[in-house]
Amino acid sequence: MILPGDAPASIDQAAQALANGELVGFPTETVYGLGADAANETAVAKIFAAKGRPSDHPLIVHVAHAQGVHDFACDIPEFASQLMAQCWPGPLTLILPRREGVGMATAGGQNAIGIRCPSHPVALALLKAARAWGVLGVSGPSANRFGRVSPTTAQHVASEFDPGLLILDGGPCPVGIESSIVDCTREVPVLLRPGMLSQAQLSLACGQTVLTQAAYEGNDAVGSAPRASGMLASHYAPNAKVRLLSLLAMQQARPGPGLKIGIWARSPISQLPQGAFVRVMPNDPQPCARTLFAQLREFEALGVAEIWVEPPPMTAEWDGIRDRLARAAVPTQAQADTSSLN
Repeated sequence: MILPGDAPASIDQAAQALANGELVGFPTETVYGLGADAANETAVAKIFAAKGRPSDHPLIVHVAHAQGVHDFACDIPEFASQLMAQCWPGPLTLILPRREGVGMATAGGQNAIGIRCPSHPVALALLKAARAWGVLGVSGPSANRFGRVSPTTAQHVASEFDPGLLILDGGPCPVGIESSIVDCTREVPVLLRPGMLSQAQLSLACGQTVLTQAAYEGNDAVGSAPRASGMLASHYAPNAKVRLLSLLAMQQARPGPGLKIGIWARSPISQLPQGAFVRVMPNDPQPCARTLFAQLREFEALGVAEIWVEPPPMTAEWDGIRDRLARAAVPTQAQADTSSLN
């Protein structure tokens, strides 16, 4: 059931549903989320069941304002406070020490919990209305089946779940890929998942260098990273096989007879496989991110067997897009099982 997100009656209905322990699909600036009352363990369990997501894979709590962090986290370092002040509301998740007795299911059993304040007006309206009903935060992973392509429209969400799910329609998501994730549970900030906020932007925001995973990997003094959303090797994957191919490789490749191919490339291709569906990848990272998941879903709807993607440039502003495409290109278990039978 899709409701207009800009209608106050829709917001009130969704807020009451959250307070009653029900699930709600809602837009954020990154992707659409599947929300439940973060403090209601039974409601959070419904998210895992609906998505088919293992219960030890943590979710992210969405709060209406920075003050809401204290309902779920404690011992917040100064650099985390600086990131909140400079980047919230916005596409940034912070991993913080979890308050004892709160959000255990959302955190996947960990002592750390991911929190963010989204900037989408419909999300903020919902969070504020839900708080008035006693819902202090909304657990909200992407509103899709576990491991699948993330949704960036209300229609994408509706295609994934039962018709009875209440979904607030806020239009296409303006960012289009999930938030950057910074681990703030150690003495230094560490970027666990890239997004549209770059390492350099985050470092400037918090007044110290935000390390990459590569920078701290193997450093015993820093410690191991907590689990976080979207960190599996295979993730964001359509049913079709995704292949990252250079233009030369695309021109030299010879797909099997009758094999439908989708091609997403920034550069023109002189020799195309017969019957290939070709779409132009934007040259700028922001519109590219905005259309990435929708493009994968379009190719999937066309029934292609493979999706060929020209790799994005190796520059910092493309880090989040490269990360999502690299994970989409790792075969899912179902694809691996099918391959082993051929």
